[in-house]
Order: sequence, then C-alpha cells, then structure tokens
Amino acid sequence: MLTVIGNGMGDYNFNNLSSIDIDKFDRVVCDKNFKEERENLLKVNFRGAKEYILDHYRDENILYVVTGSPLFFSAGILIAKQLPKDMVRIIDNTSSKDYLLEKLALSESEIDYFSLHARDRIDLTKFLTNRYTFILCDRFSIDKIREATKYLTSRDIEVTIGYKLGYSDEVLEQIDIFNSGYRRFDLREPFVLLIKRLFTPKSPISRDFEFKTERGMITKEYKRNLSLQNLDLKANQILWDIGAGSGSCAIEAFKRYRVKTLLFEKKPLRANFIRENLSYHSVCDTTLFEGNAEEIFHTIEDNPDRIFVGGGGEKVISKLPYLYERLNSSGVMLISAITLKNLTQMLTILNSAKIEYSVISLSLTTYKGKLDLIEPERQLFQIKVVKQ
Repeated sequence: MLTVIGNGMGDYNFNNLSSIDIDKFDRVVCDKNFKEERENLLKVNFRGAKEYILDHYRDENILYVVTGSPLFFSAGILIAKQLPKDMVRIIDNTSSKDYLLEKLALSESEIDYFSLHARDRIDLTKFLTNRYTFILCDRFSIDKIREATKYLTSRDIEVTIGYKLGYSDEVLEQIDIFNSGYRRFDLREPFVLLIKRLFTPKSPISRDFEFKTERGMITKEYKRNLSLQNLDLKANQILWDIGAGSGSCAIEAFKRYRVKTLLFEKKPLRANFIRENLSYHSVCDTTLFEGNAEEIFHTIEDNPDRIFVGGGGEKVISKLPYLYERLNSSGVMLISAITLKNLTQMLTILNSAKIEYSVISLSLTTYKGKLDLIEPERQLFQIKVVKQ
C-alpha cells in the first residue's frame, strides 16, 4: 500500500505531517534533500523512489513524502498513477500556489499557473493570459522569462518573488526582472514567481493599420487570415516566419494560437518595424533574426512545427528541401509567391526533391470608401507541404 503526503510549505522536514503517524509505516521514502534521519527512511531521487515503490507497494506499507502538495506538479502523482487505485491513498497539504494566494489575498479565478522547474518551454496558453500568472521555478527560470518578455517593459508586468516560502527567512516582494537586482537571491533555493499583467491584450484579430510597415509591405488582412488557417496552427508549436516583412503573420499567429515564433528578416528598416510591432502587440516568447535567413537556419537548434515562407528571395527558395527536412513530423510548410517566376522556381525545386505539395491561387478585390472604389490586390499563389 502506498500513501503519498505533502510536507506543505517550509524546509525539507516532516514538521507539517501531524495528520499521520509516520512510525506505522514499513518504509518512508523521500527526496535526498530532506534533513530527517530515521531507521526506516529511504532518501532517493525520483527514479529511485519510483523503482522502490513499484517493486514493494504490494508487500510493504510505504509512505512517500513529497514537497508542498502531492496534487500540485508532484512526483507523487506520477508514481501513484502507475498503481491500482485501491493501493494508493493521497493526503494533501498546502501548495506553494495556495500559500501565495492566501498571503496576497488573491482569487483562484484570477490566476493561471504552470511549471518551469526542469522544463525548457513556457506554456503560452497560460502565460499572461489571465490577470496573474504563477510559475514554479528553478535557477534557470528567470532568465527564460526575461528572454520571453524582452519586448515588454516594466510598465507591462509586475513580478513578485516568493522565496523560500514557509521558511524562517521567507521573502515575498516585488522584483524587476529587467535588471540584475534579483541576483541577490540564491536561485538554487526554492522560489516561485507571480506575474501581474498590467497591459490590456490587443484583439487577436488585427487590422492592417495596426502594423508599422515599409511602403505597405505587409501580408494583407484577408490573405493573412487564409495563411494562418492553412498553417493548421496549434498552441505551443514553433513557427518560423521567413521574410517576415512587418511581422504581421507571426504576431497574429501568437495572438490567436499562442505559438512560439521565430521571425527572419534581412532588411534593417523592416526589422526595426518588426521590433516595434512586437512591442505594440505584447508578443512573448519570440525571436527576431536579422540577416540572410538561409545563413541562419543551421544555427537554430529546435526544429519547427510550422514554416511560413513569405519572402527571402531565390536563396531561400533554394533551401526549401532543407526547410522540409527541418520540419517536425506532421509539420506544415506554407510558401507564398506573387510572381509566376517565383512560383515556377519553387515548384521546380520541390519536384526535384520529390516533395509532395498542393497549390492554390487567390485573387482578391476589396471595395473601400463611400464610393466603394475598387481596390484589387495582387494575385497570391500558395504552396502547401505537409511532412508525413
């Protein structure tokens, strides 16, 4: 039989386990960081705890002590799920989230939360989507959040650190993550962050005038809507926007679908406009690469789930087979062309590489002003490639 219990908030000890008689158990399992010493105590890492519990839960009465709450991003739940339900008992305790909400008198409905502890990626579906975002952290987390919010300012977010919550030297105060003041904390110690969103998010559907552009170089609204639909975007995917121009496609992809975006633009003026647009639309977890995209691709470690090629010239076109190889499984590459010459080049290269594709063309005319003046747009060709 396995009993999983949390030690609540505070130091690595059993001081908050008054609801249970520890001496009744054959074996007490906990993390190596716990300072307790007992004859029947087994201090191991997660893998060691999992192996021991799975091997002995039928013939021993085991107590597994985890930090905080066993119901909040806990290793205890991961192990408990692998056992028969009638062989597991869960005893809850205070989580760092609930502890902080009580301290600050905040409502559960005002907060989204996720863990960056031992994780590389931010969950964009929960990051700054509510008034508050609670984040479980490790010593690398603040740097990741600083990078993800580099187009925001201290006027956009307010960050509170909960450092060593429940300890005698607990700290609960606002910090500025955009400077180095937070480095006075030893981030190897347990801490959490609570980020308050101070800005009002823009509408997920943008109008063309909401983007700064060079001579109107932008994927127009209707074509942008069609492109995003054809990319089949899903939350937390990685999107490469090549020949980003104003950045409108990547920006709207983030706002609508909460994807991580990488933008490539070689012209300095357009790159500057992209930076301004990213800030204006409060885009997070994005990276702008300024320079020749075809020279940058190989420096990027993570493969994309989606690629939108809106420009970049003949050198980028020659790299289409390479981009196809970089796509993750079931990935989508959408390639736009506005001239028959470029379309022919693209199809020739895809055929040579034996890459399957489909093609559509879009002719669009809009009518503007009181007189409904005709305003035809250039014909757009789009090639869609799905990696099997």
